[in-house]
Formats: sequence, structure tokens, C-alpha cells
Amino acid sequence: MNNRAMICVPIFEKNYESVLQAAKNSIEAGADLLELRIDVMNNPNPDDVSSIIKEINFPLIATNRKMEEGGFFKGSESERIDILLGAAKHANIVDIELETEDEYLEKIINGSKSTIISYHDFNKTPSIDFLLEIVRREKKLGDIAKFSVMPQNISDTLVVLNVLSQVQNTIGIAMGDIGMYTRIIAPLFGSPITFASLNNKSAPGQLDIVNTKKFLDKLGNWR
Repeated sequence: MNNRAMICVPIFEKNYESVLQAAKNSIEAGADLLELRIDVMNNPNPDDVSSIIKEINFPLIATNRKMEEGGFFKGSESERIDILLGAAKHANIVDIELETEDEYLEKIINGSKSTIISYHDFNKTPSIDFLLEIVRREKKLGDIAKFSVMPQNISDTLVVLNVLSQVQNTIGIAMGDIGMYTRIIAPLFGSPITFASLNNKSAPGQLDIVNTKKFLDKLGNWR
């Protein structure tokens, strides 16, 4: 990782051509990293996904989010994992959910160059101790830990920052409008990657890349 947190733009498009165009536009806008949201694509298959990643030819996270974790993939779990395994041959990082079945989780970890192990709670913000345990489990399995939670008030957002202050190499996100500021502040607490949109927001509270870059440049590098 660079000293500055990397700005990652999710590619939230349905077809091959629009994925490539969004990737091109994101790179030109200054993205350090792209996240290919495979689950958003129309009828994704391993060959097409691998071809897209190779054609984009830029540092990339491959994500195929299942519906139970806020994603859109409608196929079976074995199909989802097969697509991710194909993507893992070409992607720099693969994002896989902590709650994935052990058999599939092991396959992704062993078949990837690097992994983000992720956890999501779209309803609430768990306690500091709970999230620290989530991060401990994630870091035991993969390279980067990630948790995204939904704050109900400003105090909940401080839980996210508190957790980040106690761990390393962890992405922590407080979603929604209340948590929007944490996407800028989290890198000051050591979060290695922050997510920003090009046009379509892939998560509630996500800022666009232009403003994200401006804010991070103004705040400087405190890491």
C-alpha cells in the first residue's frame, strides 16, 4: 500500500461495454484502485469476467456480493464462488464475506493473490468488542479486514473510528448520511482503502471521487 489511503471506485455496471467505459472514466478521474462488482453484471460467467479484468488492466478488487450481504448475485453459491475463483487469477484482490461457508472461503483464500475478508450489518452498529472480534477473525483468514455497519446516530460512527484506532490494515465504514464523514476520516485512523463513486453510488453515504480526493488532499497524510 501507498502511504496515502487508496481511493477505490466501484464499477457498478450491467454490461461488458459499460463496465469498460466506467473503468476508463474512473482511472481518468484519479482512482488508485477499482472494484469490479461482478454481482451487478448481467449473467456473469467466469470467462467474461476474466476477459473484462484483463482488458481493464488496472489494479482491481473482484467482488461478487451475495444478496444476503447486500449484493445482487442471483445464482447458486457454488456458481458465485466459481466466478470469483476465475476472477482471482487476474484480480489483485478478491473480496469475500466472512460468513461464507468454510469450504468456499478456503478456496477463495488459497486461490487469490490477496484477500479482503468483509463483514456487513445494514441495520445497526454492533459494539466495539463485537467488531474487534470480527476484525480479529478476518485478519486471521485474509490480508485486509473490512467491516461496514449502519449507524443510527453520531455516537455509532465513533464506534467505527474507535475500532480503527485499535487495529491495522482494516477498512471500517459507517454507512448512510450520518456516516458519510467517516469515509474521509477513516484513512486518518489507518484505513488503507476508502471507497468513492464515479456516478452510481454502490453503498449508502458514498461520496464521489472528486470530492473524496479534495478532502483527502486537504487533510493530508496522518498515517
